[in-house]
This record gives sequence, structure tokens and C-alpha cells, in this order.
Amino acid sequence: MSQTTLRLDPHVHSEASYDARDPPELLLEQAADIGLDGVVVTDHDRISASLRAAELAPEYGLVGIPGVEVSTAHGHLLAIGVEERPRPGESMVDTVARVRELGGAAVVPHPFQRTRHGARGKHIVPAEPDGMETYNAWLFTGYRNRRARAFARRHGYTALAGSDAHTVATIGRAYTELTVPGPRAAVTAEAVVEAIREGATGVNGRRVPYHKSAGHYVKGAGRKGFWAARSAGTTALSLF
Repeated sequence: MSQTTLRLDPHVHSEASYDARDPPELLLEQAADIGLDGVVVTDHDRISASLRAAELAPEYGLVGIPGVEVSTAHGHLLAIGVEERPRPGESMVDTVARVRELGGAAVVPHPFQRTRHGARGKHIVPAEPDGMETYNAWLFTGYRNRRARAFARRHGYTALAGSDAHTVATIGRAYTELTVPGPRAAVTAEAVVEAIREGATGVNGRRVPYHKSAGHYVKGAGRKGFWAARSAGTTALSLF
């Protein structure tokens, strides 16, 4: 049987995320223009825009793959290939199991980066995810990516790369190559999920420029500090 190699950006945010601004149509147009075969819109705990993007993708010559970035109790988790959002706030173990029940692949994004709700190793290993983002284009330095790559290799997790794009301009900064059976026109979301589970991937990417990633890091740290204060029964105003 023939095989097809896809260039997929599996971690992209639309205007449905609180920290992004572009509609699904613009994301798809950009993905097609730069030569990707598909993107997975993975909004924070929302899936409606991703379902729309997956439905529209063939009109742009792309493979339609729905997904969502789930806020688990132990960090973020990409649910790739699902048409229903797993419930936020559950354990990493239970969320990974739910993603599989829904027919998806569970991938840990930006692991170990606490300011961006990256999961810690002690929560990742018991969950046994299908893959790990070993290259995230938004990391301020290469250290976290190198650590993720070594961790994934040690535990046998499929390696993926994602742009983590929050604007259309950064789509494809990092992307994953997947080998799937059959001709390009016949590729399905199910085939993509299976390729991730089998480890038939390659990682490609380049970091977002430092001045942009630094700003992203500061904003992430600020959001983390605000929510930590709020959960402790205080607000930012109480500091003044």
C-alpha cells in the first residue's frame, strides 16, 4: 500500500481561545498558503471552532482534524482527533483515558513549563499519554524542548512539534511530519490519530523570535500569578 507524508501543525489557537484572535477560516487559509497539509485547532477547553475548522478544511485542500487543549488538574493536554471535549479539571490519568475513549490521541504540550500549565513528569508517567510535544515554538529558550525530547525518548512517547500559534503569523513555526497509509486525498483524522499512536512522526521547527517569546512568557507568568492569587482567596487589587 502507498504511503503519504503529512505536514501537520497540531497545536493552533483560534479566536475561541481567550488568548488568541483569528477565526478558523484565516488559520486554514494561512496553513494552505505555507504548504501545510493540516492544522489542529486546539482552543482552551472549547471545541466548537475546531469542529468548524475540521469541517471546512477540505475546502482549503487540507485534512480536517478536530481537537481541543484540555485544562486537566495536572496541566494542559492536547486531545487530537476528538469531536467532544473531555471535561476540564479531571486528573491527567482520567483525561488521557477519556481522550482514548473518544477515539483521539492524547499529547502533552509544553511539558514542565509551569507558567504555561505544562504537566510535571510525576503526573505524565502514570497517565501514559500517546505523545509529547518535544518542540514548542514559543519556548523562551531551548532547554524545555531538550528536556521534553529526552523525557519522551526515555519513556517511549511519540514526539511531536507544534507552533502553539495564537496568531495566524506563527502557524507552522513548528510542525509534525506523519506517515499515513494510502493516498493524500484519502487521509482521515482517524489515520492521523493512529500514526501518532504508532510513533510514525518527525519533528520540525524554529523558535518564535526572542522578543515575542519573552513577551509571551511574561504574560503567561502574569496569568498564572493572577489565578494562583484568586484561588487563594485574593485578587491582584489586594496587593496595593
